Amino acid sequence: MPTAQPTGVHPVSERLERARAALDRHGVFALLVPSSDPHLSEYLPEHWQGREWLSGFTGSMGTLVVTRDCAALFADSRYWVQAEAELSGSGIELVKIASGTSPGHVDWLAANAAQGAVVAVDGDVLGLAAAKHLESALTRAGATLRTDLDLFNEVWPERPTLPTKPIFEHLPPHAAEPRATKLARVRAAMAERGASHHFVSTVDDIAWIFNLRGSDVAYNPVFLAHALIEADKVTLFVGAGKIPAALVEALARDRVAVAPYGEARSALGALPANALLLIDPRRVTLGLRQAATARTVEAINPSTLFKSRKSDAQAAHIREAMAEDGAAMAEFYAWFEAALGKERITELDVHTHITAARARRRGYVGPSFATIAGFRGNGAMPHYRATEASHAVIEGDGLLLIDSGGQYAGGTTDITRVWPIGRLNDEVKRDCTWVLKGTINLSRARFPRGTLSPMLDALARAPLWAQGLDYGHGTGHGVGYFLNVHEGPQSISKAVPDAHMAMEPGMVTSVEPGLYRPGKWGVRIENLVLNVPAPASEFGEFLEFETLTLCPIDTRCLERALLSEDEVGWLDRYHATVRERLLPRVTGAARDWLLLRTEPFEPR
Repeated sequence: MPTAQPTGVHPVSERLERARAALDRHGVFALLVPSSDPHLSEYLPEHWQGREWLSGFTGSMGTLVVTRDCAALFADSRYWVQAEAELSGSGIELVKIASGTSPGHVDWLAANAAQGAVVAVDGDVLGLAAAKHLESALTRAGATLRTDLDLFNEVWPERPTLPTKPIFEHLPPHAAEPRATKLARVRAAMAERGASHHFVSTVDDIAWIFNLRGSDVAYNPVFLAHALIEADKVTLFVGAGKIPAALVEALARDRVAVAPYGEARSALGALPANALLLIDPRRVTLGLRQAATARTVEAINPSTLFKSRKSDAQAAHIREAMAEDGAAMAEFYAWFEAALGKERITELDVHTHITAARARRRGYVGPSFATIAGFRGNGAMPHYRATEASHAVIEGDGLLLIDSGGQYAGGTTDITRVWPIGRLNDEVKRDCTWVLKGTINLSRARFPRGTLSPMLDALARAPLWAQGLDYGHGTGHGVGYFLNVHEGPQSISKAVPDAHMAMEPGMVTSVEPGLYRPGKWGVRIENLVLNVPAPASEFGEFLEFETLTLCPIDTRCLERALLSEDEVGWLDRYHATVRERLLPRVTGAARDWLLLRTEPFEPR
């Protein structure tokens, strides 16, 4: 039976005291806790969720700093409302930063560390590029960075062990390219860099290269592993017993050997003296880089670029997955609208029923992330998640935001819609319309091939900016192929562009502008789009977007007078496509609902 906390004592307080005692033992001024693991993943196995355990903040991104007399959590605007609530009474200060990539914690540490102070961070979960920036800033401040300590081994007695779930093969026809072909492409890219070896740690890259999938991380079909690729062989470092014997044999036929997960570090240290190791500084940790004694060449993982560009065969499977997903949405929303006002429906019920609808569709594997169902003010928190302890009943008047997605053997989906509950006032409708205008504006874009994706961000924001409005998150993220719902390298956002963000044919990206009124409502309308060739001209090759997501946009949320005839035409054509693609897949109430919600948008 767990020990009861004394009345009035925040459960985080005792954990912070343990951490501070460890700082004293090691003579350390501050502990830095990034949201990270040895693979620099966005979503973490429980073993590496130390930031959440120590702070109580459950958001997927955020950096914690604990010193002997204070603690601060650095988070961007997507999490401000959530963080303020979850940190209340913990003694941890929320430091608001501009974006998830902001170096606010680095500046804070450099400003607060005294001459000779030591800042500790586990080098095995600190990215190499981030480590260089942090060490440089601390050195200028006269402080020292220590990376050989994982203090959670000392202060977290119930720390979860590493996951042990089995790995399975992603098979044809959905795995449209054999792993031998993928390895050949990676080796050709290595040769261009003069590299004899290539080390890969990012789990989605590894899953893609080897046509393998797993379930070590919630919602993402990936597994913990490292890979060392050479000219004539590959070593896959993975937990013992996770790969079935028959699959080990299949890998061996492609000259892929399986080794224990913990041997990756020693393998890097045993590279021959004449080796040239290709590593991606943004996708490998400092700890693993320090283990390598060979010369290195730094460049983006070739697989990161390859997997972002879906083939024609993959695109066909994605369209099929989108149609199955759209049919599930029609089934769910038909039930939802019929049950509203007759049954007690909570935000939690939305996830239950929407997941059940998807589970009945062909090729469905599981959710691609935890459903965000936010009613009224809860929708104003972009990463809100209802819990048993805190959730809303959907009743009365207000706006409901639902952001959900599915993993299918032939693709990954991610869709956000807003729905009217009862009566909506004119201000809500105006907000929904401005957001839709942004979605349409970006969705209709045509641009030169190779355009850096952040350059497109303003197209979605322009209709909101014209009204003095904006939103704090990015407009679009890359989406994997039966892989992580968030992947790079492209990002339609305010990020500083780099050459790897060039838009190329086959990339799948979200389009999701939003608008949030804290405590009142949130609006986000999200579709996934595919980069496809547009007519070329004397100025070169051009791309445009094919909208992949198939689900009506509820016109009851819109102020038609604010939409141009061109925008209404786009919406009507989109709904005609949704109707045509989904009608053969739905029957009964779902069919009736689909016909109703895809009618042309007539003035009221």
